[in-house]
Amino acid sequence: MLPTIQNLNLKEIREELKSGKLKLTDLVKYYLEKIETQKHLNVFISVFKDDALNHALEIQKKIDCGNAGKLAGLVISIKDVISIKDKLHTCGSKILSNFNAIYNATVVERLIAEDAIIIGKVNCDEFAMGSSNENSYFGAVLNPVDNERVPGGSSGGSAVSVAADMCLISLGSETGGSIRQPASFCGITGLKATYGRISRYGLTAFASSFDSIGIFGKNLNDIADVMEVISGKDEKDSTSAIEQVPTFSDEILKKFKPGEVKFGFAKEYFEEGLNEEIKKGILLKIEHLKNSGFDVKEISLPHSKYVIQTYYILTSAEASSNLARYDGVRYGFRSENHSNLEEMYVNTRSEGFGAEVKRRIMLGTYVLSSGYYDAYYRKGQKMRRKITEDFENVFKEVDFIISPTTPTTAFKIGEKNDDPLAMYLNDIYTASVNLAAIPAISIPAGNDSKGLPYGLQIMGNKFDEAGLLRAAKLFT
Repeated sequence: MLPTIQNLNLKEIREELKSGKLKLTDLVKYYLEKIETQKHLNVFISVFKDDALNHALEIQKKIDCGNAGKLAGLVISIKDVISIKDKLHTCGSKILSNFNAIYNATVVERLIAEDAIIIGKVNCDEFAMGSSNENSYFGAVLNPVDNERVPGGSSGGSAVSVAADMCLISLGSETGGSIRQPASFCGITGLKATYGRISRYGLTAFASSFDSIGIFGKNLNDIADVMEVISGKDEKDSTSAIEQVPTFSDEILKKFKPGEVKFGFAKEYFEEGLNEEIKKGILLKIEHLKNSGFDVKEISLPHSKYVIQTYYILTSAEASSNLARYDGVRYGFRSENHSNLEEMYVNTRSEGFGAEVKRRIMLGTYVLSSGYYDAYYRKGQKMRRKITEDFENVFKEVDFIISPTTPTTAFKIGEKNDDPLAMYLNDIYTASVNLAAIPAISIPAGNDSKGLPYGLQIMGNKFDEAGLLRAAKLFT
C-alpha cells in the first residue's frame, strides 16, 4: 500500500484510513522515511518524529470511533517563520537559532483542532527575505528536480517538502511571491490568499502590510480543504478580515462553463525578459482556453514597470522597523564580543543577521530617513495606490488575469548571488499581487527543454479564492 501514497489526495487517504487498509502511524512513518532518505535536500530545520507518531496514535483512535476532525490523515510541514509552541522558531536566522516559540500561531491552532499532524518545520530564506532559499543560516535548500538548482524562495523548504513527497501539504508565507515562485520552480501548486483572509498571528513579520500565509500542495482539492480550516477572522489579528469564509471544499467541485467568467492576460507580462519557452507554453494554455469557448482578452496593467522598485522600497522600510526588535536583550542570539550596551546591540545584529537582511535593513532605514522619506517612501505608497487601481480597473472587465508565474525556470545555486537586482527581478510577475493585496495561485504549466518546471499564474479579485481554485481547475 505505502508505495502508492504519493499518488493519493487527502480524501483518498481518509478513505484508506477509515477502511482500515492504511494506519496513520504507517503514513507518518512513510513521510519520515522520505525526510530521512532525502536529507541532502536540506529541507527540514526541525523534525517532530515522536510528536507526529504519538499524535498519529491518538488520531487513529478518533478515526476508528468516527469522530476525527476534517483534516485527519493530513501530514503537513510548516515554514519556520510560523510559530509552534515550545518548538524551535529560527526564521532561518542565526539571531533566532536558539529560540523556542512560546505560543501557537492561529493557523497552527486551527490545523491541530482538525487533527492535522505537523511533521516538522522547514528551511527558508532568513526572515523570508529572498527568492532562492540561499539566504538561510542553515544553508541552501536544493531543488528536487535538479539538485544543482534553487527551489525558489523564500518558502523553498515548504515547496520542496511537498514536491519531494515529505508531506502532503505545507504552509508557507509570502511577501512578494514567496509561495508562487517556489511552487513554479518545483512543479507544484501554491496559493497566496487575499491579505487578511488568513490570520497572521504567529507569523514573524518581514513587511506587515504585505505578509500572507499560504498553502503548497500537489492538487487543488487538498488546498481547498486546508483553506477552509485556516481562513477566517481572528480576534488576535487586527488585520484579519471579517469576510465570510466559503466552503472551499464544495466550491471547488463546481466547474466554470464558457460564458460564465472572463479571463484577461496582461500584455506587460509577456514582453522582454520572459523566457521564450515559458512564453510559448503559457500562450498555448491561453489559446486552449479560448478554443474551449471561454472569453479571453488582452488587458493592460500600465504601472507594472514600477512594481519591483515600489515593492522593495516599501518592504525594506517595513523590514527595517520590524527587525529592530532583534537586539540581543530579551531573546535569541547575543554577541559575546562587547564591553557596553551599544557594542552589544551593534555586534549582535552584525553577527546575527545575514547579508541580505542587512542589505534590506539599510535600504529601509535610508528610505525612511529625514530628507529621503518624501522622495522614496511616500512616493512608493502613491505608486502602490496606482498599481492597486490598475487591478481594480481591470477587474471591472474580467474575472481573472492569467500570466507566467516567473520569467525563467529555476536557476543554478550561486548564479545570481553577486547581482541582487537580477535576483529581485524573479518577483516581477508576482509582487504586484502583494502590493494590491489580491489573491493569486500558481499551478504547474509544463517543463522546458531541460525538464525544468514552470508555472501559470492566475490572479483574482479580493476574497475570490474559491473562484481562483475553480479557474485553476480549467488548466488541470
